[in-house]
Amino acid sequence: MLSRYFDGKALEMISLHGKMVAELSARIAIDAGLDTAEICFVEEAAMLHDVGVCRVCAPEIGLCGSHPYIRHGVLGREILESEGMPRHALVCERHIGVGLTAEDIISQQLPLPVRDMTPRDPAEEIICFADLFYSKKPGRLEQQKSPDKVRRKLASYGEAKLQIFDRWFAAFGSSISGD
Repeated sequence: MLSRYFDGKALEMISLHGKMVAELSARIAIDAGLDTAEICFVEEAAMLHDVGVCRVCAPEIGLCGSHPYIRHGVLGREILESEGMPRHALVCERHIGVGLTAEDIISQQLPLPVRDMTPRDPAEEIICFADLFYSKKPGRLEQQKSPDKVRRKLASYGEAKLQIFDRWFAAFGSSISGD
Protein backbone atom coordinates (compact mmCIF):
# COMPACT_ATOMS: atom_id res chain seq x y z
CA MET A 1 0.00 0.00 0.00
CA LEU A 2 2.82 2.46 0.76
CA SER A 3 3.85 2.34 -2.91
CA ARG A 4 0.58 4.13 -3.78
CA TYR A 5 1.84 7.17 -1.85
CA PHE A 6 5.64 7.03 -2.11
CA ASP A 7 8.30 6.12 -4.63
CA GLY A 8 12.07 5.95 -4.84
CA LYS A 9 14.08 6.84 -1.77
CA ALA A 10 11.03 8.06 0.14
CA LEU A 11 9.38 4.65 -0.30
CA GLU A 12 12.55 2.89 0.86
CA MET A 13 12.85 5.16 3.90
CA ILE A 14 9.20 4.95 4.99
CA SER A 15 9.11 1.19 4.37
CA LEU A 16 12.25 0.55 6.39
CA HIS A 17 11.13 2.84 9.22
CA GLY A 18 7.73 1.12 9.25
CA LYS A 19 9.40 -2.31 9.24
CA MET A 20 11.59 -1.42 12.22
CA VAL A 21 8.62 -0.03 14.18
CA ALA A 22 6.45 -3.02 13.16
CA GLU A 23 9.06 -5.56 14.30
CA LEU A 24 9.47 -3.92 17.68
CA SER A 25 5.70 -3.42 18.03
CA ALA A 26 5.03 -7.09 17.25
CA ARG A 27 7.64 -8.22 19.78
CA ILE A 28 6.05 -5.98 22.43
CA ALA A 29 2.53 -7.18 21.51
CA ILE A 30 3.60 -10.82 21.82
CA ASP A 31 5.34 -10.18 25.15
CA ALA A 32 2.25 -8.28 26.36
CA GLY A 33 0.07 -11.32 25.61
CA LEU A 34 -2.09 -9.78 22.87
CA ASP A 35 -4.04 -12.31 20.81
CA THR A 36 -3.04 -13.27 17.27
CA ALA A 37 -5.54 -10.97 15.56
CA GLU A 38 -4.37 -8.00 17.62
CA ILE A 39 -0.70 -8.79 16.94
CA CYS A 40 -1.51 -8.84 13.20
CA PHE A 41 -3.27 -5.48 13.52
CA VAL A 42 -0.30 -4.01 15.41
CA GLU A 43 2.11 -5.11 12.67
CA GLU A 44 -0.09 -3.72 9.87
CA ALA A 45 -0.81 -0.41 11.61
CA ALA A 46 2.86 0.05 12.52
CA MET A 47 3.85 -0.41 8.87
CA LEU A 48 1.35 2.28 7.86
CA HIS A 49 1.60 4.73 10.78
CA ASP A 50 3.62 7.31 8.80
CA VAL A 51 1.76 7.17 5.48
CA GLY A 52 0.77 10.82 6.01
CA VAL A 53 4.34 12.04 5.55
CA CYS A 54 3.73 11.69 1.80
CA ARG A 55 1.96 15.05 2.03
CA VAL A 56 4.43 16.99 4.19
CA CYS A 57 7.31 19.29 3.38
CA ALA A 58 10.43 17.62 4.79
CA PRO A 59 13.22 18.10 2.23
CA GLU A 60 15.80 16.61 4.61
CA ILE A 61 14.12 13.25 4.05
CA GLY A 62 13.16 13.89 0.42
CA LEU A 63 9.52 14.87 0.89
CA CYS A 64 8.09 17.88 -0.91
CA GLY A 65 4.43 18.07 0.13
CA SER A 66 2.65 21.25 1.15
CA HIS A 67 1.93 20.55 4.83
CA PRO A 68 4.10 21.00 7.95
CA TYR A 69 5.49 17.75 9.36
CA ILE A 70 3.40 17.93 12.56
CA ARG A 71 0.32 17.29 10.39
CA HIS A 72 1.47 13.87 9.16
CA GLY A 73 -0.67 12.07 11.72
CA VAL A 74 -3.95 13.73 10.74
CA LEU A 75 -3.02 13.43 7.06
CA GLY A 76 -2.36 9.72 7.55
CA ARG A 77 -5.74 9.39 9.21
CA GLU A 78 -7.40 10.99 6.15
CA ILE A 79 -5.52 8.67 3.79
CA LEU A 80 -6.30 5.46 5.66
CA GLU A 81 -9.93 6.40 6.22
CA SER A 82 -10.23 6.88 2.45
CA GLU A 83 -8.69 3.40 2.06
CA GLY A 84 -11.38 1.90 4.33
CA MET A 85 -9.04 1.34 7.28
CA PRO A 86 -10.59 3.40 10.11
CA ARG A 87 -8.79 1.71 13.01
CA HIS A 88 -5.40 1.93 11.29
CA ALA A 89 -6.24 5.58 10.55
CA LEU A 90 -6.60 6.35 14.26
CA VAL A 91 -3.12 4.94 14.90
CA CYS A 92 -1.75 7.47 12.39
CA GLU A 93 -3.42 10.35 14.17
CA ARG A 94 -2.54 9.26 17.70
CA HIS A 95 1.13 8.25 17.34
CA ILE A 96 2.82 11.67 17.52
CA GLY A 97 5.28 11.70 20.45
CA VAL A 98 3.37 10.00 23.26
CA GLY A 99 0.15 11.51 21.91
CA LEU A 100 -1.18 15.05 21.71
CA THR A 101 -3.94 16.39 23.90
CA ALA A 102 -6.29 19.19 22.86
CA GLU A 103 -4.49 21.28 25.48
CA ASP A 104 -1.11 20.54 23.80
CA ILE A 105 -2.51 21.63 20.44
CA ILE A 106 -3.87 24.88 21.88
CA SER A 107 -0.91 25.76 24.12
CA GLN A 108 1.68 25.04 21.40
CA GLN A 109 -0.50 26.63 18.69
CA LEU A 110 -0.10 23.55 16.52
CA PRO A 111 -1.71 23.60 13.06
CA LEU A 112 -3.97 20.69 13.97
CA PRO A 113 -7.66 20.16 14.70
CA VAL A 114 -8.26 20.76 18.40
CA ARG A 115 -9.10 17.31 19.72
CA ASP A 116 -7.53 14.57 21.80
CA MET A 117 -5.00 12.60 19.75
CA THR A 118 -3.63 10.27 22.41
CA PRO A 119 -3.38 6.46 22.18
CA ARG A 120 -6.46 4.83 23.68
CA ASP A 121 -5.79 1.10 23.70
CA PRO A 122 -2.80 -1.22 24.14
CA ALA A 123 -2.24 -1.60 20.37
CA GLU A 124 -2.06 2.17 19.87
CA GLU A 125 0.19 2.59 22.91
CA ILE A 126 2.54 -0.15 21.71
CA ILE A 127 2.95 1.39 18.24
CA CYS A 128 3.39 4.89 19.65
CA PHE A 129 5.99 3.58 22.14
CA ALA A 130 7.90 1.57 19.52
CA ASP A 131 7.97 4.53 17.11
CA LEU A 132 9.83 6.61 19.69
CA PHE A 133 12.85 4.32 19.30
CA TYR A 134 13.36 4.80 15.54
CA SER A 135 14.27 7.84 13.49
CA LYS A 136 13.41 8.58 9.88
CA LYS A 137 16.80 10.18 9.32
CA PRO A 138 18.79 8.58 6.50
CA GLY A 139 21.62 6.46 7.86
CA ARG A 140 19.86 5.97 11.21
CA LEU A 141 16.75 4.07 10.15
CA GLU A 142 17.86 0.76 11.63
CA GLN A 143 19.51 2.18 14.76
CA GLN A 144 17.37 1.74 17.82
CA LYS A 145 17.61 4.69 20.20
CA SER A 146 18.34 4.02 23.85
CA PRO A 147 15.58 4.60 26.41
CA ASP A 148 17.70 7.42 27.88
CA LYS A 149 17.91 9.17 24.52
CA VAL A 150 14.13 8.88 24.07
CA ARG A 151 13.56 10.24 27.59
CA ARG A 152 15.90 13.20 26.98
CA LYS A 153 13.99 14.16 23.84
CA LEU A 154 10.60 13.82 25.55
CA ALA A 155 11.80 15.89 28.53
CA SER A 156 11.59 19.02 26.40
CA TYR A 157 7.82 18.47 26.19
CA GLY A 158 7.31 18.36 29.94
CA GLU A 159 6.97 16.06 32.89
CA ALA A 160 3.55 14.75 31.85
CA LYS A 161 5.02 13.33 28.62
CA LEU A 162 7.86 11.70 30.57
CA GLN A 163 5.35 10.10 32.94
CA ILE A 164 3.50 8.55 30.00
CA PHE A 165 6.77 7.21 28.59
CA ASP A 166 7.82 5.86 31.99
CA ARG A 167 4.45 4.10 32.39
CA TRP A 168 4.81 2.56 28.93
CA PHE A 169 8.43 1.62 29.61
CA ALA A 170 7.37 -0.17 32.78
CA ALA A 171 4.76 -2.11 30.77
CA PHE A 172 6.68 -2.70 27.51
CA GLY A 173 10.36 -1.95 28.15
CA SER A 174 11.41 -5.57 28.66
CA SER A 175 10.94 -6.00 24.88
CA ILE A 176 13.53 -3.32 24.06
CA SER A 177 16.82 -4.86 22.82
CA GLY A 178 19.70 -4.58 25.19
CA ASP A 179 17.50 -3.97 28.23
